[in-house]
Amino acid sequence: MWPRVEGMRAMELGTPGAMRDRLNALVLAGTKRATALRVQDYADDGEEMERVAERLALLDDDGARLATLEVTAVDVRRFGDVPWELAEAEGEGFTDIEDWRVRHRDFWNQHGAPVTDDTGIACIWFRVLG
Repeated sequence: MWPRVEGMRAMELGTPGAMRDRLNALVLAGTKRATALRVQDYADDGEEMERVAERLALLDDDGARLATLEVTAVDVRRFGDVPWELAEAEGEGFTDIEDWRVRHRDFWNQHGAPVTDDTGIACIWFRVLG
């Protein structure tokens, strides 16, 4: 199960360290408004998918809440069908959807969670409440 903070499920972006610090900074600046997770990760972790209006605690490496996020949209797509709108909303400077696919495929492969074009991806949009 994912950590809980003040009754909210946690959102821990990327991997601990520099990557998480960078992604959290993008969220706090309002640049990063979405993220993508493999649907299989929910099953593996015994979690339900986020739902619209759910509030999440954005955490740093030490488990401290940096902000409260509100889920504004949830969409499940095949990896090969994830739209540019999601990649752009991730705010990480992807040049096009193929750049997003290459970089996400590499990330998941490096972490023992390979994806194919048919892998289910949860596209989660959110906004910072404070």
